[in-house]
Amino acid sequence: MTISSARPAETDLGRTRRARRIGRVLTETHPDAHCELDHSSPLELAVATILSAQCTDKKVNEVTPKLFARYPTAADYAGADRAELEELIRPTGFYRNKTDSLIKLGQALVDRYDGRVPGKLADLVTLPGIGRKTANVILGNAFDVPGITVDTHFGRLVQRWQLTAETDPVKVEHAIGALFPRRDWTMLSHRVIFHGRRVCHARKPACGACTLAKLCPSYGTGPTEPAAAAKLLKGPRARDLAVAAGVDPELVPVQAIVAEAP
Repeated sequence: MTISSARPAETDLGRTRRARRIGRVLTETHPDAHCELDHSSPLELAVATILSAQCTDKKVNEVTPKLFARYPTAADYAGADRAELEELIRPTGFYRNKTDSLIKLGQALVDRYDGRVPGKLADLVTLPGIGRKTANVILGNAFDVPGITVDTHFGRLVQRWQLTAETDPVKVEHAIGALFPRRDWTMLSHRVIFHGRRVCHARKPACGACTLAKLCPSYGTGPTEPAAAAKLLKGPRARDLAVAAGVDPELVPVQAIVAEAP
Protein backbone atom coordinates (compact mmCIF):
# COMPACT_ATOMS: atom_id res chain seq x y z
CA MET A 1 0.00 0.00 0.00
CA THR A 2 1.53 3.30 -1.11
CA ILE A 3 0.15 6.47 0.42
CA SER A 4 1.37 9.84 -0.77
CA SER A 5 2.85 12.11 1.89
CA ALA A 6 2.13 15.21 -0.22
CA ARG A 7 -1.08 16.74 1.04
CA PRO A 8 -2.68 20.08 0.16
CA ALA A 9 -3.16 22.68 2.87
CA GLU A 10 -6.05 21.62 5.06
CA THR A 11 -8.94 23.95 5.84
CA ASP A 12 -10.50 24.12 9.29
CA LEU A 13 -13.57 22.36 7.92
CA GLY A 14 -11.41 19.72 6.29
CA ARG A 15 -9.57 19.12 9.56
CA THR A 16 -12.83 18.75 11.45
CA ARG A 17 -14.14 16.25 8.90
CA ARG A 18 -10.89 14.26 8.97
CA ALA A 19 -10.88 14.32 12.79
CA ARG A 20 -14.37 12.89 12.89
CA ARG A 21 -13.45 10.20 10.36
CA ILE A 22 -10.54 9.31 12.61
CA GLY A 23 -12.97 9.14 15.51
CA ARG A 24 -15.28 6.79 13.62
CA VAL A 25 -12.41 4.50 12.61
CA LEU A 26 -11.16 4.39 16.19
CA THR A 27 -14.65 3.40 17.33
CA GLU A 28 -14.53 0.42 14.96
CA THR A 29 -10.89 -0.42 15.74
CA HIS A 30 -11.14 -0.36 19.53
CA PRO A 31 -14.62 -1.54 20.60
CA ASP A 32 -13.07 -2.62 23.90
CA ALA A 33 -11.75 0.84 24.83
CA HIS A 34 -12.37 1.75 28.48
CA CYS A 35 -10.71 3.20 31.54
CA GLU A 36 -7.96 0.71 32.36
CA LEU A 37 -7.76 1.67 36.03
CA ASP A 38 -9.92 -0.69 38.11
CA HIS A 39 -12.33 1.15 40.41
CA SER A 40 -15.84 0.99 41.83
CA SER A 41 -16.29 4.56 43.12
CA PRO A 42 -15.15 8.13 42.42
CA LEU A 43 -12.77 7.95 45.40
CA GLU A 44 -11.17 4.74 44.16
CA LEU A 45 -10.71 6.22 40.70
CA ALA A 46 -9.19 9.40 42.14
CA VAL A 47 -6.72 7.36 44.18
CA ALA A 48 -5.88 5.03 41.27
CA THR A 49 -5.30 7.97 38.95
CA ILE A 50 -2.92 9.61 41.43
CA LEU A 51 -1.01 6.32 41.70
CA SER A 52 -0.83 5.99 37.90
CA ALA A 53 1.63 8.88 37.56
CA GLN A 54 4.88 7.43 36.15
CA CYS A 55 3.43 3.94 36.57
CA THR A 56 1.56 1.47 34.36
CA ASP A 57 -2.14 0.89 34.89
CA LYS A 58 -1.40 -2.81 35.25
CA LYS A 59 0.88 -2.20 38.23
CA VAL A 60 -1.65 0.16 39.81
CA ASN A 61 -4.35 -2.48 39.46
CA GLU A 62 -2.11 -4.98 41.24
CA VAL A 63 -1.73 -2.63 44.20
CA THR A 64 -5.21 -1.17 44.61
CA PRO A 65 -7.26 -4.19 45.81
CA LYS A 66 -5.43 -4.28 49.15
CA LEU A 67 -5.28 -0.50 49.27
CA PHE A 68 -9.01 -0.02 48.68
CA ALA A 69 -9.84 -2.69 51.25
CA ARG A 70 -7.64 -1.01 53.85
CA TYR A 71 -8.80 2.56 53.11
CA PRO A 72 -12.43 2.51 51.94
CA THR A 73 -13.24 6.15 52.80
CA ALA A 74 -11.69 9.60 52.50
CA ALA A 75 -11.46 9.71 56.30
CA ASP A 76 -9.34 6.54 56.22
CA TYR A 77 -6.80 8.24 53.95
CA ALA A 78 -6.92 11.40 56.07
CA GLY A 79 -5.99 9.43 59.16
CA ALA A 80 -3.66 6.93 57.52
CA ASP A 81 -0.39 5.87 59.07
CA ARG A 82 2.17 7.25 56.64
CA ALA A 83 4.60 4.33 56.88
CA GLU A 84 1.85 1.77 56.32
CA LEU A 85 0.40 3.64 53.33
CA GLU A 86 3.86 4.11 51.81
CA GLU A 87 4.54 0.40 52.04
CA LEU A 88 1.25 -0.49 50.33
CA ILE A 89 1.82 1.81 47.35
CA ARG A 90 5.61 1.44 47.12
CA PRO A 91 5.45 -0.67 43.90
CA THR A 92 3.88 2.26 42.01
CA GLY A 93 6.98 4.43 42.45
CA PHE A 94 7.35 7.93 43.91
CA TYR A 95 5.50 6.46 46.87
CA ARG A 96 6.46 9.19 49.35
CA ASN A 97 5.01 11.97 47.21
CA LYS A 98 1.96 9.88 46.37
CA THR A 99 1.39 9.07 50.04
CA ASP A 100 1.50 12.77 50.82
CA SER A 101 -1.04 13.45 48.08
CA LEU A 102 -3.40 10.70 49.25
CA ILE A 103 -3.36 11.80 52.89
CA LYS A 104 -3.90 15.44 51.94
CA LEU A 105 -6.62 14.43 49.47
CA GLY A 106 -8.45 12.56 52.22
CA GLN A 107 -8.15 15.53 54.57
CA ALA A 108 -9.42 17.98 51.94
CA LEU A 109 -12.39 15.78 51.05
CA VAL A 110 -13.35 15.40 54.71
CA ASP A 111 -12.89 19.11 55.49
CA ARG A 112 -14.53 20.57 52.39
CA TYR A 113 -16.80 17.98 50.76
CA ASP A 114 -18.12 15.80 53.58
CA GLY A 115 -15.78 13.01 52.50
CA ARG A 116 -17.18 12.81 48.97
CA VAL A 117 -15.36 13.39 45.69
CA PRO A 118 -16.98 16.41 44.01
CA GLY A 119 -18.36 16.09 40.48
CA LYS A 120 -17.27 19.47 39.12
CA LEU A 121 -14.00 20.31 37.37
CA ALA A 122 -13.57 23.60 39.25
CA ASP A 123 -13.76 21.75 42.57
CA LEU A 124 -11.65 18.75 41.58
CA VAL A 125 -8.64 20.78 40.44
CA THR A 126 -8.39 22.42 43.87
CA LEU A 127 -7.77 19.05 45.53
CA PRO A 128 -4.25 17.78 46.38
CA GLY A 129 -2.82 15.46 43.74
CA ILE A 130 -5.55 16.22 41.20
CA GLY A 131 -4.75 18.29 38.13
CA ARG A 132 -6.92 18.91 35.11
CA LYS A 133 -6.03 15.60 33.43
CA THR A 134 -6.92 13.59 36.53
CA ALA A 135 -10.09 15.63 37.00
CA ASN A 136 -11.24 14.80 33.47
CA VAL A 137 -10.58 11.09 34.07
CA ILE A 138 -12.73 11.23 37.22
CA LEU A 139 -15.51 13.27 35.61
CA GLY A 140 -15.76 11.11 32.50
CA ASN A 141 -15.56 7.73 34.16
CA ALA A 142 -17.12 8.23 37.60
CA PHE A 143 -19.70 10.93 36.89
CA ASP A 144 -20.46 10.53 33.15
CA VAL A 145 -19.46 14.16 32.58
CA PRO A 146 -17.72 14.36 29.18
CA GLY A 147 -14.03 15.22 29.36
CA ILE A 148 -10.87 14.93 27.27
CA THR A 149 -7.90 13.31 28.98
CA VAL A 150 -4.66 14.63 27.51
CA ASP A 151 -2.06 12.12 28.64
CA THR A 152 1.23 11.47 26.82
CA HIS A 153 -0.41 9.07 24.35
CA PHE A 154 -3.27 11.43 23.52
CA GLY A 155 -0.96 14.42 23.07
CA ARG A 156 1.43 12.46 20.85
CA LEU A 157 -1.26 11.07 18.57
CA VAL A 158 -3.19 14.28 17.93
CA GLN A 159 0.14 15.87 17.00
CA ARG A 160 0.93 13.04 14.59
CA TRP A 161 -2.49 13.36 13.07
CA GLN A 162 -1.91 17.12 12.79
CA LEU A 163 -5.21 17.89 14.43
CA THR A 164 -3.54 20.62 16.48
CA ALA A 165 -0.16 22.31 16.71
CA GLU A 166 -0.66 22.99 20.42
CA THR A 167 1.57 21.25 22.95
CA ASP A 168 0.21 22.61 26.23
CA PRO A 169 -2.24 19.96 27.55
CA VAL A 170 -5.00 22.46 28.35
CA LYS A 171 -4.74 24.04 24.90
CA VAL A 172 -4.71 20.58 23.31
CA GLU A 173 -7.83 19.68 25.29
CA HIS A 174 -9.69 22.74 24.03
CA ALA A 175 -8.45 22.39 20.44
CA ILE A 176 -9.49 18.75 20.14
CA GLY A 177 -12.71 19.35 22.03
CA ALA A 178 -13.70 21.85 19.35
CA LEU A 179 -13.41 19.15 16.66
CA PHE A 180 -15.74 16.61 18.28
CA PRO A 181 -19.21 16.61 19.83
CA ARG A 182 -18.97 16.99 23.59
CA ARG A 183 -20.82 13.72 24.17
CA ASP A 184 -17.93 11.86 22.49
CA TRP A 185 -15.07 13.32 24.52
CA THR A 186 -14.65 10.63 27.18
CA MET A 187 -14.78 7.64 24.84
CA LEU A 188 -12.63 9.45 22.28
CA SER A 189 -9.97 9.80 24.96
CA HIS A 190 -10.09 6.08 25.74
CA ARG A 191 -9.88 5.12 22.06
CA VAL A 192 -6.98 7.45 21.30
CA ILE A 193 -5.09 6.18 24.36
CA PHE A 194 -5.83 2.56 23.39
CA HIS A 195 -4.49 3.27 19.91
CA GLY A 196 -1.37 4.89 21.33
CA ARG A 197 -0.67 1.94 23.58
CA ARG A 198 -1.40 -0.80 21.08
CA VAL A 199 -0.64 0.57 17.60
CA CYS A 200 0.81 4.08 17.39
CA HIS A 201 3.83 3.72 19.68
CA ALA A 202 6.11 6.63 20.50
CA ARG A 203 9.32 5.39 18.88
CA LYS A 204 8.11 2.99 16.24
CA PRO A 205 4.40 3.10 15.33
CA ALA A 206 2.89 0.16 13.45
CA CYS A 207 2.07 2.26 10.38
CA GLY A 208 1.69 -0.70 8.03
CA ALA A 209 -0.88 -2.32 10.33
CA CYS A 210 -2.88 0.77 11.27
CA THR A 211 -6.51 1.39 10.39
CA LEU A 212 -5.81 5.14 10.24
CA ALA A 213 -3.09 4.94 7.57
CA LYS A 214 -5.11 6.79 4.92
CA LEU A 215 -6.05 9.57 7.34
CA CYS A 216 -2.65 10.09 8.95
CA PRO A 217 -0.23 12.77 7.67
CA SER A 218 2.57 11.01 9.58
CA TYR A 219 2.13 7.66 7.83
CA GLY A 220 5.62 6.22 7.33
CA THR A 221 7.01 7.30 10.70
CA GLY A 222 7.12 3.59 11.49
CA PRO A 223 7.51 0.57 9.21
CA THR A 224 4.95 0.36 6.42
CA GLU A 225 5.59 -3.25 5.44
CA PRO A 226 2.78 -5.34 6.95
CA ALA A 227 5.14 -8.08 8.17
CA ALA A 228 7.26 -5.59 10.12
CA ALA A 229 4.35 -3.50 11.34
CA ALA A 230 2.29 -6.46 12.56
CA LYS A 231 5.06 -7.39 14.98
CA LEU A 232 4.62 -4.02 16.68
CA LEU A 233 0.95 -4.48 17.54
CA LYS A 234 0.33 -5.17 21.23
CA GLY A 235 -2.38 -6.48 23.49
CA PRO A 236 -4.91 -9.33 23.60
CA ARG A 237 -6.66 -8.06 20.44
CA ALA A 238 -3.44 -7.60 18.43
CA ARG A 239 -4.55 -10.05 15.75
CA ASP A 240 -7.98 -8.41 15.54
CA LEU A 241 -6.20 -5.08 15.03
CA ALA A 242 -4.23 -6.63 12.18
CA VAL A 243 -7.42 -7.92 10.53
CA ALA A 244 -9.04 -4.49 10.86
CA ALA A 245 -6.07 -2.98 9.03
CA GLY A 246 -6.21 -5.61 6.27
CA VAL A 247 -3.11 -7.42 7.48
CA ASP A 248 -2.67 -11.18 7.85
CA PRO A 249 -3.18 -11.85 11.59
CA GLU A 250 -0.70 -14.73 11.43
CA LEU A 251 2.03 -12.09 11.07
CA VAL A 252 1.37 -11.03 14.68
CA PRO A 253 3.66 -13.03 16.99
CA VAL A 254 2.26 -14.69 20.09
CA GLN A 255 4.43 -12.52 22.34
CA ALA A 256 2.70 -9.42 20.95
CA ILE A 257 -0.67 -10.75 22.14
CA VAL A 258 0.52 -11.22 25.69
CA ALA A 259 2.64 -8.05 25.74
CA GLU A 260 1.63 -5.39 28.20
CA ALA A 261 0.38 -2.22 26.54
CA PRO A 262 2.63 0.61 27.83
